[in-house]
Amino acid sequence: MVCEDLTMVSPSFPVIEVLNSMADGKKYITSEELGKHNKPGDLWISIQGKVYNVTEWAKEHPGGDIPLLNLAGQDVTDAFIAFHPGTAWKHLDKLYTGYHLKDYQVSDVSRDYRKLASEFSKAGMFDKKGHGVIYSLCFVSLLLSGCVYGVLYSTSFWVHMFAGALLGLAWMQIAYLGHDAGHYQMMATRGWNKFAGIFIGNCITGISIAWWKWTHNAHHIACNSLDYDPDLQHLPMLAVSSKLFNSLTSVFYGRQLTFDPLARFFVSYQHYSYYPIMCVARVNLYLQTLLLLISKRKVPDRGLNILGTLVFWTWFPLLVSCLPNWPERVAFVLVSFCVTGIQHVQFTLNHFAANVYIGAPKGNDWFEKQTSGTIDISCSSWMDWFFGGLQFQLEHHLFPRLPRCHLRSISPIVRDLCKKHNLPYTSLSFYDANVTTLKTLRTAALQARDVANPGPPQNLVWEAFNTHG
Repeated sequence: MVCEDLTMVSPSFPVIEVLNSMADGKKYITSEELGKHNKPGDLWISIQGKVYNVTEWAKEHPGGDIPLLNLAGQDVTDAFIAFHPGTAWKHLDKLYTGYHLKDYQVSDVSRDYRKLASEFSKAGMFDKKGHGVIYSLCFVSLLLSGCVYGVLYSTSFWVHMFAGALLGLAWMQIAYLGHDAGHYQMMATRGWNKFAGIFIGNCITGISIAWWKWTHNAHHIACNSLDYDPDLQHLPMLAVSSKLFNSLTSVFYGRQLTFDPLARFFVSYQHYSYYPIMCVARVNLYLQTLLLLISKRKVPDRGLNILGTLVFWTWFPLLVSCLPNWPERVAFVLVSFCVTGIQHVQFTLNHFAANVYIGAPKGNDWFEKQTSGTIDISCSSWMDWFFGGLQFQLEHHLFPRLPRCHLRSISPIVRDLCKKHNLPYTSLSFYDANVTTLKTLRTAALQARDVANPGPPQNLVWEAFNTHG
């Protein structure tokens, strides 16, 4: 539900120089003036040249306040089109300030992008989800059943390890389903979609869907910004760029990403520790879920998220306890984590070796920033199930609401559009993407060794707890 009418300008807002001399009778402000309204208590945006006051709406925004704050004071048309269905446009009227942007312009890239989005919408592609969800749910059910059967009805060590691998593979597939539920209506109604997100996210994986939405929306909006994108903020363990050695301040977490002697040590060997870290990265996701759910920040459906997480921490320990001894229990958990670690590797391959930048995302270079900061993974169509559609990472970033069954078909179109505007379209094999990522990590590692006298050591445990991914 949209908040009350916000078209009246609060007396606390800066005085606006209204340009009333326009022949069409509209009231105008400049982009410079719009840019002054970029704070939590004074937040305006422009969509297709019309200016909206979203100060109060940011508190109720289904995508959270981070995307609005990151793009505050700008024209955000492309981002709005990317993340919102056609039904969202009707909610804008109550937020309209009465002003238009005097210097509103549309680049050739944005014009082509909007045309493409319109064509996809007219073709019904955002609504045609295919049968992938049903197939995935059946596959996950088989994997989980095989895991439980192997644990409960076999005494073989190797069968138990195979069951752990099945659980890890199930978690991978469930993550793709949770991703689908978070980006578009995977189920028939909004209520069922919320249920699906919490059930397959919190209950089966132990990772809060609320935490995922919080971080993932920020990642999409500020793709590969070192200080705005939480998916690149992994100090003290990993650093994809020497720019992080300057102890940047994370706008997302609201704290400094301190590059101290301990961080320097870990980063100096990150090209060796990368895969071991990915194998146990799941532990950090559990910690991130806990920290968010007990935090003071507003968490949508906090109670349901806590309940779902408790469900996971009931069935998972019980399943592990059914194994005959502690060595097998530890090995079972490690195997399941290592298999799921393949997915953590995949997620990092999509962005670690791409271009990075410092600063807030801009609304007028949406298409360019996504192409610059994103890498596709090329594979045969029969492997689409394994990557969950996210091997087409650029296509997904440009059209996040598009069901994964369409991503392969639009890939040539996106490639041609990039070629037309002389923008990068990077698609690497899984092997080459790993090599490129390791080279990126090694380059930063060698640079870290040359950094003299970084700041004093910080609390490593606290830093690690607050590093996502």
